[in-house]
Amino acid sequence: MDRPPAHSASGDLIRLALDLPLARFRLRVRLDLPARATAVMGPSGCGKTSLLEAIAGLRPRARGRIVVGDDVLLDTDAGIRLRPEARRVGYVPQDAGLFPHLTALENVCFGARGGRRRVEAALEALEIGPLRSRHPVSLSGGEKQRVALARALASNPRLLLLDEPLAALDVELRERILPYLLRIRDEWNVLLLYVTHNLGETLTLAGDLIVMRDGAVEAHGPPLELLGAPEISRASAGGLENLFRGRVVSHDAAGGITDVALSGGLHLSIPFAGTLDVGATVTIAVRAEEVLIATAPAPHLSARNVFPVRVLSVLPATGDAIVRCESRDGGHVWLARLTQSAVDALALAPGSAVWLAVKSHSVRLA
Repeated sequence: MDRPPAHSASGDLIRLALDLPLARFRLRVRLDLPARATAVMGPSGCGKTSLLEAIAGLRPRARGRIVVGDDVLLDTDAGIRLRPEARRVGYVPQDAGLFPHLTALENVCFGARGGRRRVEAALEALEIGPLRSRHPVSLSGGEKQRVALARALASNPRLLLLDEPLAALDVELRERILPYLLRIRDEWNVLLLYVTHNLGETLTLAGDLIVMRDGAVEAHGPPLELLGAPEISRASAGGLENLFRGRVVSHDAAGGITDVALSGGLHLSIPFAGTLDVGATVTIAVRAEEVLIATAPAPHLSARNVFPVRVLSVLPATGDAIVRCESRDGGHVWLARLTQSAVDALALAPGSAVWLAVKSHSVRLA
């Protein structure tokens, strides 16, 4: 298949110096974005979609400079303004934006660059080959988003703009799509700029985070470094989740559980998922509010998942606290949301050796 190689570090810089008048305020963004995947958060109406549209070339009143790698997409002082179709920027709106009169395959082929091999690679990556002859009206919300992502990939973009692609989906569908976004990030030669309200998605996907408010950048940096900032609490309407990739190890129908192994050796018991093959790769999600912390192992606890961790940090979060913990396999950082009184009662501090407890039914599986 004509799948591009994994992205290299060279040329992975997006430079933005934008000025765009909007109805309520001016959008002013001046940033360098070095990460392969950058998340954009902020309240509704703060300018997130306008930012993406300006980068895509859909806002003719935008002024300033946009550079992706070594390619200048916009430089009004130099008289450079590439047409949208010349920018090699893929754009996936929240509603997928599929053409209703075209089949899934015809939608993916629309505007494709690189020929049929590129289209087939996109179909394979998003696992939508069986949908190719169906029209959008017969597709589920998750299937529509996968077709829209495949169409964007088939256009051979250097930059992929995703405008809350999971917001219209229910929790189950959202978790099914997330692994495909991880695959695009890790396996395709494309940068991601991703608008979301979900902090769990941000922590999983993005190496960089922009928080916007009224057209301005309110905060910018690595997501974990901004975790306790009040700007994040205001922007993350979707809650805080732990998201990990794992592999199905075994099923226990009588006990009602399935065993999933995370990389590094940590095993989690989840609700029975017998329809999944042993060896299947899955994504698990656990809300930070569902993670319990104990200062000693509890032998008579109903939670099936109890394991030792070390506290990395304790961050304030609008009346509560977010406790970052690292499991002893060294590969997973867990987030727990506790009341400040619980943090004080347990005397939690960086370096504390504690145990996390997670009920099987608190684990959701993609």
